[in-house]
Amino acid sequence: MALSQRLEFRQTQSLVMTPQLMQAIKLLQLSNLDLNAYVEAELERNPVLDRADGEFSREPETLAPALATDPADGDWLHEDMAPSREALEQGLGTDLDNVFPDERPPERAEAPAAIEQLSGSDPYVSSWSNVGAGGHGGEDDINFEGLAAAEISLADHLEEQLTLAVEDPRRRLIGHFIIDLIDETGYFTGSVEEIAERLAAPAGEVEAVLRIVQSFEPSGVGARSLKECLAIQLAERDRLDPAIAVMLDNLELVAKRNIAGLRRLCGVDEEDVAEMIGELRALTPKPGLAFGSMPIQPVVPDVLLRAAPDGTWLVELNADTLPRVLVNQTYYSKVARTTRNEADKIFLAEALQTANWLTRSLEQRARTILKVATEIVRQQDAFFALGIKYLRPLNLKTVADAIGMHESTVSRVTANKFIASARGLFELKYFFTASISNAEGGEAHSAEAVRHRIRQMIDAEAPDAILSDDTIVTLLREAGIDIARRTVAKYRESMRISSSVERRREKAGR
Repeated sequence: MALSQRLEFRQTQSLVMTPQLMQAIKLLQLSNLDLNAYVEAELERNPVLDRADGEFSREPETLAPALATDPADGDWLHEDMAPSREALEQGLGTDLDNVFPDERPPERAEAPAAIEQLSGSDPYVSSWSNVGAGGHGGEDDINFEGLAAAEISLADHLEEQLTLAVEDPRRRLIGHFIIDLIDETGYFTGSVEEIAERLAAPAGEVEAVLRIVQSFEPSGVGARSLKECLAIQLAERDRLDPAIAVMLDNLELVAKRNIAGLRRLCGVDEEDVAEMIGELRALTPKPGLAFGSMPIQPVVPDVLLRAAPDGTWLVELNADTLPRVLVNQTYYSKVARTTRNEADKIFLAEALQTANWLTRSLEQRARTILKVATEIVRQQDAFFALGIKYLRPLNLKTVADAIGMHESTVSRVTANKFIASARGLFELKYFFTASISNAEGGEAHSAEAVRHRIRQMIDAEAPDAILSDDTIVTLLREAGIDIARRTVAKYRESMRISSSVERRREKAGR
């Protein structure tokens, strides 16, 4: 076949991800803290973008967190100063509707008649039940952020406990030296002999003060080795029996998974060895790391849920978390009239396009979050009214199909977003749980609801009638929940509940 060159025209369609479109998608998955940081950065580098000083309506139907117009009158009202939608889309390289789908007005999710149980008698009802339409309970609201304690270091935490635990000034001084030699992971890096020599104190007294420090929180602090750290935690749990003490002496066999060697040394069967290894894994090898150097940020809800007087749910955005920005068209018009440099004109035009895009994207982001949250409330209304036992299995596809969005959009919206309700504060992703089939062919059960049922059964068991995993499987199947034994064991371990053998041993010793 001969090779030849020729010119050819072809018409194809392809999806091009412009930088603006990629940024709009990124805004969806940002938390409210990250979003505010992003907007602050945009305010610094974009002269056309400005903060909105006016208050926004707090009604549930009012969804816009940002307006793209400045209420001030001026010459910017002329068409030559305000770009049309077509010009803005041409500058962005995409249709504005491609960023977010159009939304219909927010709706109220119907609640069952049992919602009346939430008023006064439900123990789960919290202060969120009195939150108003804008997230405020009145003029006497408590500033919880102002009352929040500042972060303290591990050393400060131990010093506070030392002041309460030791009254003798001599021993308190020894304790100060010991705490100064505890590193960030919680381990004592000094030597009892060196402290005794430096302070001219008996080594036995220094050792006694070290034991006091080792009784402080977090459990395991002040240990001189991994073995001692784990032993302290086990002793506080009343689990430092001879068998597990032998296992602590042979941690290298645990690391190598030498079950046969551990069975021989500990004198127990294979099941007990597996349980003891599970107990060791549940401990904290570096207790001091609980005191990090990063400040602890309070979780602020993005969505507020409350019961309406007519028996429905009111789902609304927390306006306090939404950035309030606008396009300062007055400033743009003044600068544009006096600008003669072509580069400056291009910069101003790009700044105006970016500001218009950002304000619209923020508004559409808020609408999308509210739309997804409303559908989640509609799907999980029984949970909000009656509790975790009635949590339904739910996946991204169900919500996406109901609101006409793609699953990836729902996934981004629910990432790092929280909803505050009378039941408490929950991440939106919490409501997406796996389903467990009904043994009688009825409606499937939520995995989270099954976990709750398992915990209730174990909490109610008698000391002389400990429920094994097989027994729990039988009881669940009698209740219409088709579940395997390994699934029960997995759920039990995820809730940090001991096995039946260990629970029998613990309750027998009480």
